[in-house]
Amino acid sequence: MSAPPCEEADFDAAVRAHDQALAKGGFDIWVGAEPTFTDRFSDHVQWISAALGDDKLVRAERLLLRLASETPGAALMRSVGRRYPGEDMPRWSLGLLACRDGSAIWNGPPDPLLVTSNLPPPDLAQFQAGILTAAKAHGFEAEPVESTGDDDLRLLLHERQTPAPGVHDELAAESGRHDELSDEGLYLFVLRGQVTPVGEVLRLELPALGDVSRLRRVLALIAAAAQSAQLPTLILAGYPPPVDADIAWTTITPDPAVIEINSAPFPDCARLLRFSRGLFAAAAIERLAPYRLHFNGEVGDSGGAGQITLGGPAPLGSPFFVYPNTLPGWIRYVNHHPALSYFFAHDYIGAFGQSVRIDERDREHFDELGLALHLLAAEDRPEPELIWRALSPFLADISGNTHRADLNIEKLWNPYLPNRGQLGLLEFRGLRMADSPERLVSVAALLRAVTARLAVVPFDEELTHWGAQLHDRFALPFCLRQDLRAIFEDLEQAGVGLAAALRNVLLDDEYRVLGRVAFDTVELTVKRALEFWPLVGDAATQDQGTSRLVDASTARVELCVQPLPGHADRDFDGWAIATEGGELPLRCTSDETRPARLFGLRYRRFVPSIGLHPTLPAHGPITLLLWHPRRRNACRITLHEWRPDQKAYDGLPEDAMAARARRRARIVAENVPPPDPAPPPAPAHALTPWCLDLRRL
Repeated sequence: MSAPPCEEADFDAAVRAHDQALAKGGFDIWVGAEPTFTDRFSDHVQWISAALGDDKLVRAERLLLRLASETPGAALMRSVGRRYPGEDMPRWSLGLLACRDGSAIWNGPPDPLLVTSNLPPPDLAQFQAGILTAAKAHGFEAEPVESTGDDDLRLLLHERQTPAPGVHDELAAESGRHDELSDEGLYLFVLRGQVTPVGEVLRLELPALGDVSRLRRVLALIAAAAQSAQLPTLILAGYPPPVDADIAWTTITPDPAVIEINSAPFPDCARLLRFSRGLFAAAAIERLAPYRLHFNGEVGDSGGAGQITLGGPAPLGSPFFVYPNTLPGWIRYVNHHPALSYFFAHDYIGAFGQSVRIDERDREHFDELGLALHLLAAEDRPEPELIWRALSPFLADISGNTHRADLNIEKLWNPYLPNRGQLGLLEFRGLRMADSPERLVSVAALLRAVTARLAVVPFDEELTHWGAQLHDRFALPFCLRQDLRAIFEDLEQAGVGLAAALRNVLLDDEYRVLGRVAFDTVELTVKRALEFWPLVGDAATQDQGTSRLVDASTARVELCVQPLPGHADRDFDGWAIATEGGELPLRCTSDETRPARLFGLRYRRFVPSIGLHPTLPAHGPITLLLWHPRRRNACRITLHEWRPDQKAYDGLPEDAMAARARRRARIVAENVPPPDPAPPPAPAHALTPWCLDLRRL
């Protein structure tokens, strides 16, 4: 979506410089990403709101094959996915397991997705016998156990002399992840047939294997057994595999409206960039997009956001444990810099959004968090679980849901989340899906740089309760850009600054621009600002599902007047803007190049079928008047939510340029006489320090 602000070579050099700076400082900060893609031209429910769908699975399989084609020696695996409240079964999960050094981890038969010809039925008993034989050669004892039906065979592997007999339930627990037999050193394998487009094939359900060494031995014995049974293909399924710094595990899973790729973490941004470029290219071939273009030209993200995680090469090697002050520092730093929560944010933000800030909860929790940070700072080298226990009650949304925290530590050192809860990870949930690999990697570099800065120079400023200013001032992109530049300066002073190529990508928010109007010696830029939609109904009740109902009918725009380049205007402060409510009290400010006069405007863009304020009509079109008391002409600007002629659009925009043209066409400017008399000031009851709310007029 965003135009590349620099040459690819310059950008790549900036990424390498960032990696080298962190390596020189001794920082081992690994980064993972969760990009999401959608079919932006489809109106099918699976690409609008539903998690599951046949087409979604087919696209995910094809995308997995494209990734596998670039990773020889990898294993395709179909592990059990997460099970969400209200869903009967765990979701599907397609995975790619590979060695980071390029060596093969799997030498067995390919997954049926990689096979094109029809196959004869496999011999289930022969493969079972092969596993029993191969197990001994790889350090296991193996024996068949009683099956629960006549459509599968079961084998028990163990590494001790006299195992107790056991049975293995189907993978239908709430988490879908806990293997009680594995905890006892008993590994149960389930063999069954499965019908695929190439015929009936064997499916092997793997147990939880605990560590990578055991995983390698098991995969080797399975490959040997498959070779002895002359299997042309094999499905590997079951529990997700264990991983370490040498093993990369990437999954593709369904989520409402999107497919989500959970990339294996990378030790640096250069490798994340290489992977992301390949992924974005593969997704484009499958006509999957990281963003949505609406009929009126406005831009949304994919619908699934684009979280980023930070951690270390191993759970206890996480930077948040190596430098225990870093996570408390992150909490304070984000509190002082709202741009980290809002500038790169998806649409569903605020107290009832998907990534709630600590200062968007109730005042009591906010005050108690200040005490928690002080108490934690008094501890000398706190243990990982103490860090988690001290901070997790405060990193949650207003209903106490820890999954919807801006800074999510569910996977830091959570003793209540089996297997995946103690990974040393900090997840940033407030990020919109990046529209390009460069954007994704630039955000990742920013987060890594801030982490390094917090490790080098502790940030122990007291928490700031912004109050109404948080959703008033920082709803405006101009103010967020100022805050982001302040972060850049802070990073530079700490010795972990970002090169210009990275900063330019981060600052690019052209997708927010609705239009620009040049008049006389000034230019008015109209940008889509942030809005914080309220929940409709009870938070606790709505938490039972995977999404919540909010009233998204309110919109906000930013109006920013600046001198045209080359037109230094000594009378600049005389420029004024009025709307139907009267003259706006423009805020005087500046960016790095020019002075600016700034204000926000809120209005209702449509009347929802279910929402707040049933008697409040929609606004629009909105008329603005831009004038100067010493100019002969004024400019009347009309902001339309749709085409000015109200006709239907001819389908969705084909690309970013078409979307930009539609946004620009919605702003109509014309010269008119100056107002006489001048409009009155906007009424105080509809004003905040940074915005006029037309709904209150």
